[in-house]
Amino acid sequence: MTYPIDKIRNDFPILNQKINGLPLVYLDNAATTQKPKAVVSRLSDYYLMENANVHRGVHYLSIQATEEYEKARQYIADYINAEKKEEIIFTRGTTESVNLLARVMAPWINKGDDVLVTAMEHHSNLVPWQEICRERNARLRIVPINADGSLDLNFLDKLLKPTVKLLAVTHISNTLGTINPVKEIIKLSHDKGVPVLIDGAQGIAHNPVDVQDMGADFYAFSGHKIYGPMGIGVLYGRETWLRRLPPYQFGGEMIEKVTFEESTFNVLPYKYEAGTPNVAGAIGLEAALRYVRQIGIEEIDIHEKQLLAAATSQLEQIEGVRIFGTAKEKAGVLSFLINGIHPYDLGTLLDQMGVAVRTGHHCAEPLMDTLGITGTVRASFGMYNTLEEVDIFIKAVKQAVKMLR
Repeated sequence: MTYPIDKIRNDFPILNQKINGLPLVYLDNAATTQKPKAVVSRLSDYYLMENANVHRGVHYLSIQATEEYEKARQYIADYINAEKKEEIIFTRGTTESVNLLARVMAPWINKGDDVLVTAMEHHSNLVPWQEICRERNARLRIVPINADGSLDLNFLDKLLKPTVKLLAVTHISNTLGTINPVKEIIKLSHDKGVPVLIDGAQGIAHNPVDVQDMGADFYAFSGHKIYGPMGIGVLYGRETWLRRLPPYQFGGEMIEKVTFEESTFNVLPYKYEAGTPNVAGAIGLEAALRYVRQIGIEEIDIHEKQLLAAATSQLEQIEGVRIFGTAKEKAGVLSFLINGIHPYDLGTLLDQMGVAVRTGHHCAEPLMDTLGITGTVRASFGMYNTLEEVDIFIKAVKQAVKMLR
């Protein structure tokens, strides 16, 4: 089957515009992906024809909105192969998902305990654990990376001691593109009795995700990384864990019964969903996942890796280029520097040529410190990018280098 690139691009009208008179080449997909017409249409339909608060109404619109909201939860559970839809907690995104888990796990983390994170983590999967460790007088231990940007699994094995209460690790590095062997990592951790949180913000958009096969205790991701709306995300948690852990926030929806003396809390998943939820976001995320499934996540992965290979081979021909992240297993993320040129200067000139990339530390400052740099230029590929756009990107980099040198 031929990859339907023309059809896909027609589904994303934003790609047809011009920037500074030149066709837009959008290579900032690791930051956020664009939204297909199917997602925008679904959001519009909800607000125009179905809008109501969920769960608490007996009128038609409320019942219909509730059905669509819970249908989205079930679809997402099926998409990542959760055992039950009650294991799907809606949040605002990966950041809130990790913060939720950090806060409710805090009582399990005490003085002398350890929490493990890796040297390649996004701030969102580092700072919450750093703060919990500070509050609880626990230690934050760092799993180092090898020269190619892969995790040092031998060192991880040495760190997995009885004092470790959790390992938090990214599925795919947003900076290096490294695809971590999460199934192997989880087994290694479970053999030592350590639960695992997977930050799937990048993983969900590039790889098939099967949380049961993977063995994950927790998996977090954001809708906007996989062609869905902003402001919606998911925390998957095994039911056995979610039942043990306390609530995160208090208020409407997560309550079973309230008196002036005490309150009791709702069943899963509502125990963790205080207040009016982002109903449109959940429904829009379902639409995005349906769209991705229609194309095929495996086919998207193959396409993106072809783009990555083409871009990498051409970029390596530019004098003075340094590529960060060369692990054997890698997603469509290309971080680089060119000697003597500041990444912001290069990124600004690329924008003038219609090419959108990300520059800076990519919310991974400790990783930058490990690499001995302050930031990179990052091109990241999505399902709608083309080999022609790769050529435009490379040509723009070469032109910018000439101007800056």
